[in-house]
Amino acid sequence: MDGLNIAGNIVRLRHEKKITQERLAEFIGVTKASVSKWETGQSMPDIVILPRLAAFFDITVDELLGYVPQLSKEQIQKWYQEFAGKFAEGSFEAVMAETQTYVKKYYSCYPFLFQVCILWLNHFMLAEGKTRQSEILVAITGLCEHIKENCRDVRISDDVIVLQAMVHLQLGRTAEVVDALEEMSRPDRLMGQSGIVLVQAYKMAGENDKAESFMQISMYNSLLSLVGAAAEYISAHMDNRKDCETTIERIGKVEEIYHLGKLNPNLIAGFEYRAALCYAHHGQKEKSLAHIKRYVRCIEELFSTDLLFLHGDAYFNKIEEWFGQAQGGAGAPRSRQLVLEEVKYSLESPLFAFLKGETGFEILKKELKEIK
Repeated sequence: MDGLNIAGNIVRLRHEKKITQERLAEFIGVTKASVSKWETGQSMPDIVILPRLAAFFDITVDELLGYVPQLSKEQIQKWYQEFAGKFAEGSFEAVMAETQTYVKKYYSCYPFLFQVCILWLNHFMLAEGKTRQSEILVAITGLCEHIKENCRDVRISDDVIVLQAMVHLQLGRTAEVVDALEEMSRPDRLMGQSGIVLVQAYKMAGENDKAESFMQISMYNSLLSLVGAAAEYISAHMDNRKDCETTIERIGKVEEIYHLGKLNPNLIAGFEYRAALCYAHHGQKEKSLAHIKRYVRCIEELFSTDLLFLHGDAYFNKIEEWFGQAQGGAGAPRSRQLVLEEVKYSLESPLFAFLKGETGFEILKKELKEIK
């Protein structure tokens, strides 16, 4: 993702064609000295000359300039991880300005712009002050609008609607969220059957490996959706102890059966944290501590490797290719350092104040802060 390199490109293309500067100059209608200056970077070809140069080398003007308006999936994934690291280690405003430069450069590369929106959403809280954070969120909604209005890829267009709704929720714009997602999320829509139809088509076509792989990733995503929805259900029903306990018990069985604590410790950590908060809300010390312990063990599992990434297991043994195919790749949306700093102080919630001084609680807090 470097700058334009017309000088180097002219030299390379001329050598590939095995022609002299004089021959190129003659064709274009300029002096040999002009070609020499182009190749050494002392001057640039006039804009009216660029089409002739491109035609001579049988390439586009963009290729001649070294400008690539569309980035590959691999380039986007690499860019995301690089800037996630920069946000964790450098000046927020400096990194933000650098990403905005790339937005202008690749303003028609919608998969890239979508990942920029995700990057900003995952790091806006690093901006100084609520006002600046809100400005970043508003900038994301603006970029989402640009993608929605111009992108012809239905997959990206649908995803950007959901992403924009997430940003609206951060801004407290609940009416916009409902307007965007209510109809789209209706359980009776035929889109909910698309995966089943696709699997049947794969099997009929004799593509059993594709069918199995898709069934696995569908089950995996359904499990994630179930646990995520259950965590939100607990938060919404915090005062209803019976409903919360039933939910915690049932998800606990799902977690055990599918080994979700190993498969996706980040997901289960979030659920266990909500369960611990719920029991703390009801003053149930032992149960709250039990789920805090499970939460800490999930965090330890999550950070047991240097890199945070999505993966399968012995049962879900055909899903990792899907992670690699995703625009964001299998890597974490935020750097390891940022996630670690956030979780280290997660047990400071006021709801856990009644546990302060308890030996088991203090040990778990210490273990959490010692994770590296």
